[in-house]
Amino acid sequence: MKHTIRYFSEGTSFRPENPIKIRKWLVKVASAEKQEIGNINYIFCTDRYLLKINQSYLRHHSLTDIITFQYNETGQPLEGDIFISIPRIRENAKKFKATFNDELHRVMVHGLLHLMGYTDKKTHDKAIMRKKETMYLSLR
Repeated sequence: MKHTIRYFSEGTSFRPENPIKIRKWLVKVASAEKQEIGNINYIFCTDRYLLKINQSYLRHHSLTDIITFQYNETGQPLEGDIFISIPRIRENAKKFKATFNDELHRVMVHGLLHLMGYTDKKTHDKAIMRKKETMYLSLR
C-alpha cells in the first residue's frame, strides 16, 4: 500500500521544512508500532481556525495545539486528519525551550500516536505518549 501523507494549510502560509523526510520518518514510526499508514492529512492552521473546530466538534472552548480525527478501524491502515495550530507550536516551543521544528515534530508524532489508539486523558497514558514521542523524535 502507498503511504499517503499530505500537508495542507488553513489561514496560514506555513509549509513544513523537508516534507519528504518528515513523511519517511512518520512511516518509520508507524512501522515501529506495527502499523501501516493509509491516508493522513496534516492541516496546519491558525489558533482561530482550530478553536472553531474545537468548539464545533468537541464542545471545548479553549486553545489547543492539535486535534486529531481518526477514520480507520482498529487493525486497518491509519487514516485521519490532524489539525495543528502553528501559533501554539511557536508559543510552546518557547515555553518548553525547544526549537520550533522539534516542537512541531513532537506534535506531529503525537497526532500519529492518537491515530494508533493511544490516549492522553489520564496521567499514566499521557506519560506513555510522552515517552513514545521522545523515543520517536530520535528516529528523525
